[in-house]
Amino acid sequence: PEPPHPPSWPPLPPKGSPSAGQGIPADGLTIRSLVTTREAGIIIGKQGKNVAELREQTGVKAGVSKVVAGVHERVLSVTGSVEGIAKAYGIIVNQLLSSSGPGSPTMSAPVPTHTSLRLLISHNLMGTIIGRNGAKIKAIQDASGARMIAAKEMLPQSTERIVEVQGTAEGIAQAVEDIGRCLLEDWDRGLGTVLYHPTPENEQRMTNAARRAPFGGHDRERRDRRQTDGADHPADGGRRGSVVSPTNGAASPPPNGNSANLRTQNISIPSDMVGCIIGKSGSKITEIRRLSGCKISIAKTPHDETGERMFTIVGTPEANEKALFLLYNQLESEKERRVGRGDAEEQ
Repeated sequence: PEPPHPPSWPPLPPKGSPSAGQGIPADGLTIRSLVTTREAGIIIGKQGKNVAELREQTGVKAGVSKVVAGVHERVLSVTGSVEGIAKAYGIIVNQLLSSSGPGSPTMSAPVPTHTSLRLLISHNLMGTIIGRNGAKIKAIQDASGARMIAAKEMLPQSTERIVEVQGTAEGIAQAVEDIGRCLLEDWDRGLGTVLYHPTPENEQRMTNAARRAPFGGHDRERRDRRQTDGADHPADGGRRGSVVSPTNGAASPPPNGNSANLRTQNISIPSDMVGCIIGKSGSKITEIRRLSGCKISIAKTPHDETGERMFTIVGTPEANEKALFLLYNQLESEKERRVGRGDAEEQ
């Protein structure tokens, strides 16, 4: 039986509630997850049988990214209502659990009851799931019985992070439903997300990162919450602090495109990484502005106790996406440079 919702449930939006602001996306919510090639085969089934039945039973659109040579992971995308998505993931997790049981009828080993699901969540929406002082993530865990671990780092060449949900099929489905309702509250904050695409290079980066900083236990999870609370999703939507250009206050070039089509996005960047994005005499940020056509300004001071600085990007949706890609690409390069320097010092 499903555990009852605890008294602290109000941090989560009630079932059936519309999303705040702009309403539910026209084509439904999409929740992506990372699966192995073996798991993808089980989800699809022989000649697509399993995924076709899944669509029929839940009313969702579901699909797995194409096979890439030399890559052992694929992306599962499920689009539909929050309830439909949760039901679909429950069915998928049950299929994966059943397939990992005994290989033959003569084997007596029991079928496992617990597993994990790796959800791909936009960096800008992590605060929506975690909540102030971790209130929402705790409510989701208490209500579903599942355990959630949020990765601190973004995936290579993207603005997505992994949220690992561990538990029974029922618990994971409940957690996915609650996460989905949280995402709908602020879904517009995820617009312009640079999606993760498994490639040999990205998979190698993930392997290296996991070797250096594997998913930790509860202490790591709590520490990550403290580092992300407010930074990813400040209460006022990231509009605190005086915003100035990093190059002696000089104005950024006006963004390209029709002013009616302009969008504003706010992202948080760790203070120790701001310098590498600005570059010497502003060279890096000037290049990112030029290549993307966006106006990019940087808060003069950290927006909260985490010490992170707020970057404000203004441009067309396409330009913003390019700017985000260039910004995070610069962050990835700097992280790899620092890791390489650390290895050299160890030797």
